[in-house]
Amino acid sequence: MSDLGKIDREVFDTVIYPDLGADREDVVLGPTHGIDFGVIDVGGEALVTATDPLSVLPDLGFERAGRFALDVVLADVAVSGIPPSHLSVTFTLPPEMTDDELAAMWRGFAGRAEEVGVSVVTGHTARYSGVDYSWVGGATVLGVGSHDDIVRPDGARPGDKLVVGTGPGAEVTGLFANLFPEQIGLSADRIATAQERLADTALVEDAMAAANAGAVTAMHDATEGGITGAFIEMADGAGARFDVNSEAMPVADGVEDVCDALDIDPWHVSSCGTLLAAVDPADADDVVGALRDRGTPAAVVGEVTDGEGLYVDGARQPHPGADPSWDAFARLQAAASTDEASDQQ
Repeated sequence: MSDLGKIDREVFDTVIYPDLGADREDVVLGPTHGIDFGVIDVGGEALVTATDPLSVLPDLGFERAGRFALDVVLADVAVSGIPPSHLSVTFTLPPEMTDDELAAMWRGFAGRAEEVGVSVVTGHTARYSGVDYSWVGGATVLGVGSHDDIVRPDGARPGDKLVVGTGPGAEVTGLFANLFPEQIGLSADRIATAQERLADTALVEDAMAAANAGAVTAMHDATEGGITGAFIEMADGAGARFDVNSEAMPVADGVEDVCDALDIDPWHVSSCGTLLAAVDPADADDVVGALRDRGTPAAVVGEVTDGEGLYVDGARQPHPGADPSWDAFARLQAAASTDEASDQQ
């Protein structure tokens, strides 16, 4: 198990999976490694649900931090192809967060919810000692629809085309450029371009556009472990081989600059908002077109074949393991603290 980030599959399989409480017939899809959401049957309808921690980063500005926090938690339901519609949220806030800061954060959070048709139905908000930024609670997202409309991350079939929207590394690029603009070591213009990538973490509209544009057999969000880790999870779940052409991969402006400066692989770092989809070959161009119509860089980057594992340019790829963005964040944070101390002398 890595020191930071999600537990690995071995821990999940040996600790979490064997003990899931009561065995209920209405649980259609329970916790599964590599699957973003669960499904409950309610009177013949599918209730899709997912839970994630909430991260609020004051240095983004509280209103923008609220929007970012919500986009991250909505993504796991969105990739089911069922639009997220309801939300339960808990905020465990640090004592130093003022009422004005809370109000600004909530404007961003609730404003984004309204944009995508999500209603907050219950919650808990309090300040507690011992709580620090950035992890300040959690949220559970719900979506209701037909079981037949659900798209699972493990549903890819041989012959499908692989479509990517946004491309690798956008989340980490946008976050780091906004949080540590001086420590990354790029020019002001290049940092400004990289900062724009924070908007790419919004996935709901892209996932809905893809699902409505054609026969999408699998969707996944490229979070910890990045595109490489997410494609491996999709391939393992489907029991198939994914062949990807690196030259076809869309890459948003600023990603290579920041990742090169920090010596991290953009394919291995968290990229919430990056959509990975397996699509019936007859509909792949339509799905790419629907994403591009939204202004999202998108392309067919490969195909699903018989076999197993992820192959990029013909070479099998191992899972990245621990996300390298955690180490990069620690280095940047240390550099920022040193710079602040120097300024105070």
